[in-house]
Amino acid sequence: MITFIICLICLLLGNYFWGKFLERKFGASPERQTPLHTMEDGVDFVKMKTWKMFTIQFLNIAGLGPIFGAILGAAFGPLAYVWIVVGNIFFGSMHDYIAGMISLRGKGTNAPSIIGHFLGSGARKILMVVTMFLLLATGVSFIVGPVDLLNSLTNWNRWIWLVIIVAYYIIATILPIHKIIGKVYPVFGILLIFMCVSIAVMMIIKSVGGEAHMTELTLSRFHNFHFSSEQYPFVPMIFVVLSCGALSGFHSTQSPLMARCMVSEMQGRKVFHAAMVCEGVIALIWAAAANAYFGGAEGINAQMLAGKSTAVMVNEVCNSWLGRAGAILAIIGIIVCPISTGDTAMRSCRLIIADSLHIDQKQVKNRLLVALPCFVLVVFLARMKFDNVWTFVGICNQILSMMMLWAISKYFKSYHKGWTYLISAIPATIMTFVVFSFFIAAPHQNGGLALDRTLGYIVGIVAAVVAVVLFQSELLLVGKSED
Repeated sequence: MITFIICLICLLLGNYFWGKFLERKFGASPERQTPLHTMEDGVDFVKMKTWKMFTIQFLNIAGLGPIFGAILGAAFGPLAYVWIVVGNIFFGSMHDYIAGMISLRGKGTNAPSIIGHFLGSGARKILMVVTMFLLLATGVSFIVGPVDLLNSLTNWNRWIWLVIIVAYYIIATILPIHKIIGKVYPVFGILLIFMCVSIAVMMIIKSVGGEAHMTELTLSRFHNFHFSSEQYPFVPMIFVVLSCGALSGFHSTQSPLMARCMVSEMQGRKVFHAAMVCEGVIALIWAAAANAYFGGAEGINAQMLAGKSTAVMVNEVCNSWLGRAGAILAIIGIIVCPISTGDTAMRSCRLIIADSLHIDQKQVKNRLLVALPCFVLVVFLARMKFDNVWTFVGICNQILSMMMLWAISKYFKSYHKGWTYLISAIPATIMTFVVFSFFIAAPHQNGGLALDRTLGYIVGIVAAVVAVVLFQSELLLVGKSED
């Protein structure tokens, strides 16, 4: 329990102190006008209250990621706690806040455009492909999962559920953001937080009562507990498996949705930064809960070897600790949370395409013109198995985060003097190593080449060094031109 409490305190302190620090370094100002002041259209640029934007942003970026990902991460052992805390504070929350604030100052611009502006048109084109694949794959995956669960719970044909969910996706993507998302999301966001807080309370009660044991992080447990540790080395796998709650490039695709609804830059920390820290708290709770309920990393691995999915494990924990109410919450969460993230992924698709082609989105026909081709592709891809679609989502997610971190570094160097760019350049360098070593060492089923781990590390180090050299050489050119 000591490890859990310390990690929780670190996240909460990080939210306040590191959030304030980032806000000051970015230079957020209540005097500067936001895009909403000049671009309000009643569709995507709509004024919203801060608390609503927080819950919407939280649900957009969370879904079931910080629950399922945390359980999969916990299989690596208590070291997962370190990545959740360090990753959330110094990687994820910084990434989400700065990317969101750059979007806010850029008229709600999308992630590929931000990256293209700071890293060049070539990077923009590459990231446009990666981002669109990531959004479409996320939308498809978060249709297939709920459809399969609903199909198992009812006698309805799978295609009936598919049509219903896709129809909802279309409505939520086309309608003004405050009509459905602004009204329903805050409710489900609060529900997800309530479920996780309830699990945390029961975990502590049962640990104090001796019914559960919360594994502590000690020197003797500083190693990889995964049942296939050779195939799944802690580095780089934990960075990709446990992205939600620590660092996720997908979040930068969601931030423009809320950047277009803010009346003041001072809302940014309470929306972008706080939502990410909240996701980290959720991930920490579920990593600890899985450890406590199943008997540590060894027990979690035993469940995985027995063929239990993360959804089954979540359902079991909720049933046992929260009773019938917990079972209902678990089912709602496993169905609603992915759908609520999938539909905003599709909304982001619409906005990115519309921005790229300069198609005004005030009229419904224009929104349909952009969105319907995406949904045709989604329905086609939804015929595939969840695992096949999800295989490449994790690494695409971190490719985007790596590029966004370098773009943020370029932003800091361009507009802020001194060492501020190191805030993002150091995480960018680490993620460059992670991405390239993952390509070499990760298993085939996760999108890697499954080659020698040492070779993966060498390739990752070389790639990171090259990235730093290229970045620094450009900085030197900037310095000369300023002189």
